[in-house]
Amino acid sequence: MPVPPSVPPPPASNQGFIRRHGGKLIASFVITAGLVYTLRKSGLPLLPAVSCFDHVKWWTVPCYIATLVAMSYFRATRWRFLLRSFADIPRRRILAVSWIGFAAIMLMPFRIGEVVRPYMIRAPGREEGGKIVGRVSATTATGTVLAERIVDGLYLSLVLAIALTLVPMLQPTPLHVVGLPVSIAQVRGYGYTTLGVFLAAFATVAVFYFARDFARRVTLAVFGVVSKKLGEKLANTAAKLADGLHFLGNPRDSIPFLVETSLYWGLNGVGMWLLAWGAGVVHPDGSAITFGESCALMGMLGVTILIPGPPGLVGIFQTGIYCGMSMYFAADVVTGQGAAFAFLLFVIQFAWQVIGAGFFLIGDRSALRAFEEAEGMVPRPAESENLAT
Repeated sequence: MPVPPSVPPPPASNQGFIRRHGGKLIASFVITAGLVYTLRKSGLPLLPAVSCFDHVKWWTVPCYIATLVAMSYFRATRWRFLLRSFADIPRRRILAVSWIGFAAIMLMPFRIGEVVRPYMIRAPGREEGGKIVGRVSATTATGTVLAERIVDGLYLSLVLAIALTLVPMLQPTPLHVVGLPVSIAQVRGYGYTTLGVFLAAFATVAVFYFARDFARRVTLAVFGVVSKKLGEKLANTAAKLADGLHFLGNPRDSIPFLVETSLYWGLNGVGMWLLAWGAGVVHPDGSAITFGESCALMGMLGVTILIPGPPGLVGIFQTGIYCGMSMYFAADVVTGQGAAFAFLLFVIQFAWQVIGAGFFLIGDRSALRAFEEAEGMVPRPAESENLAT
């Protein structure tokens, strides 16, 4: 895909990337080492003992992979409804860019891979009738990704809050997460707080979309006290990002987007329930994990990996699962069958992300070129103005 002429070519080697993100890479290494050490010391190793897999029904693994494939498809293709107001992008390209972007989010530290999709999908457009149509700037694409993230956060944190309220916990309820110096009360509080954060984020962006002049005046009044230039920059950036909510005003886009989002998260919950059941995760009375509990685990995992962390989400991923399971299952199950479940869930998802991205990078030359062009990730200050226009 052609690159707008205002965007300079990306660095010719990985040296530029390391120089730009070296600090994040070092910090992520320290975080990874600390998490791995803490989990091992707490009896929650990343690689469980072989005996933890004794209860696994291995036929559930390919069944889970089937739900993962379907879930990933809806996760990727629903983006077209957010972009359709600006350009009608072929579904194959949406799939290629999304799969590569999802792998970048998982593989790169501190979620800096989030910028890959906006940079890969940008397009200069074409002239028709004296007008430029089909143009997608990096800022426009970033606005759609922001809208997608806020909707996902709202959806997931709402599901988690409902599960925390309605799904009975283990009795007697343990005071702390198994093996970790984190209380169950803190875990539940974090879940409810996340819902509040996403409600506030949605309200802020929605105000900029539906009442832009009012939001701009408030932003200038608040931040203009510190710096008028800063206030104007924040107001302009927020207004452009708020354009990602354009789909809300068009039922032709908003309804199918919300339907596919529901399918995405619904399949995720079903898949996690199936894999946990297949791993032998049971209650003290021998009854199997319920779908409501799997929704709580899904929600807790989702809000935990929002925390900027190391490449591959190593440690952060497992911590989210253990925090969720500690509310519903005995310690021996969490450290046994639960550890097997967490390991299988992580390995399958990690492998699927890498394989999917590799397929499109190898089989789609345009996707490979776009990824190479996006390698620079965060633009330099002189470039950001060009990308935003």
